[in-house]
Amino acid sequence: MTAAKTRLAVVEDEAVQRRLMTEALREAGHDVTGFESAEALLAVGESAAFDVVLTDLRLPGMSGVELLRRLREIDPELQALVITAYATIETAVEAIKAGAYGYLRKPIDLEELLVLVRRAGGNRRLLAENRVLKEQLKERYSLKGVIGSSSRMQEVLSLVYRAAPSVATVLITGESGTGKELIARALHLQSPRAPGPFVTVNCAALPETLLEAELFGHEKGAFTGASSARIGRFEAADGGTLFLDEVGEIPVSIQVKLLRFLQERTVERLGSNTLLRLDARLVAATNRDLGLLMRAGLFREDLYWRLNVVTIALPPLRERREDLSPLVAHFLSRHAEANGKSIGGFSREFFTALHQYDFPGNVRELENIVEHAVVMARGGILTVEDLPPYVRPVATPGIESEGRLRDVLESVERGMIERALADTGSVQTKAAQRLGISERMLRYKITKYGLKELRPAAPTGEESSRAPLPS
Repeated sequence: MTAAKTRLAVVEDEAVQRRLMTEALREAGHDVTGFESAEALLAVGESAAFDVVLTDLRLPGMSGVELLRRLREIDPELQALVITAYATIETAVEAIKAGAYGYLRKPIDLEELLVLVRRAGGNRRLLAENRVLKEQLKERYSLKGVIGSSSRMQEVLSLVYRAAPSVATVLITGESGTGKELIARALHLQSPRAPGPFVTVNCAALPETLLEAELFGHEKGAFTGASSARIGRFEAADGGTLFLDEVGEIPVSIQVKLLRFLQERTVERLGSNTLLRLDARLVAATNRDLGLLMRAGLFREDLYWRLNVVTIALPPLRERREDLSPLVAHFLSRHAEANGKSIGGFSREFFTALHQYDFPGNVRELENIVEHAVVMARGGILTVEDLPPYVRPVATPGIESEGRLRDVLESVERGMIERALADTGSVQTKAAQRLGISERMLRYKITKYGLKELRPAAPTGEESSRAPLPS
């Protein structure tokens, strides 16, 4: 189907009228087939697929309304236009109920016919495009899109399969970057709520004053700046799934309202006394230990047990290294295509370096590393030289002399400094603490190894008054 050409079936028992419409539609560039009855159209079977069916309401034998019902059972996206000599409200309602896109009155106005056919054909294409898009999104976020053949990930996928069809609240735990939102989307798309909305809220990204209004909505004038009423994320997720990421960051004052929703399935907008009953499934995620927060008085115990109906714990990447190879291949393919590069794979040394790395940022960090390597790649495969410096293995040549020993130690030291700076975002105070040395000594080492490109922070406080670093 092209953007301009529509496949049409014209069902009209009056031969002259049928010929008039088919010729006009063909001249407009459409692919048209005429039928004298509903039975004649149905006899051709599903092999003759049409985008739009134009049918008279009153036909010998099966009526136009019954024909539409039969056709819509075969193809729900089929667009139908009905023709009637008795254009009353009753006939229009009857046609719309049968699934008609629109109707025309006899005698036919050919210009009106062409306009309606063009619109109906466009609507058919829009429905087809939306269906394809939904299928692509479902493929991306369904369980098929979750990469993991390790035993740990198979346990996770088994839990998702079993929990998805239920209405139970799910708590997803795991370190940052392990893919908690991906699992939440998979839960939604494997559930009966898949046609409904999937609404996400990052609870750590909003201050308390904004988070409450964002979750529950507000009425006009509820607070300064509330110039109009606004629905909250709970209302937006009605009939679907609400995903609360970083749920451990929700202030205790708001946790009470969240608990009410889980107990009663109702919410109340700010500035309103009306309770809204909603049907939204709650999926929450956290990278913090809610048990510790609960014992510290920062998380309500009753809310904890309401959230913790089904728990899915995502393992860190370092505990499922069997998944490294398919994950690297997946990210390589994605970013090579995005950057217009032809890269056929990666070297053994490249993969060995990744296998020896601990990935504090988990799968998210792995994707960033592979993207970096793809951008830096100069050949048809990724090599260890394409990795970020902090991921490359530290060379350990044979110790043959005092000079060689010094080289090895300096190489190790340089690598540790690069890694500490990378892990702390070049914040020297934190990097020095991690390395167990003073900040002044760290600045000296940065200068010694020529790491000025990391742009160390300017010295502050007492350190700034001391002698300058040796060059």
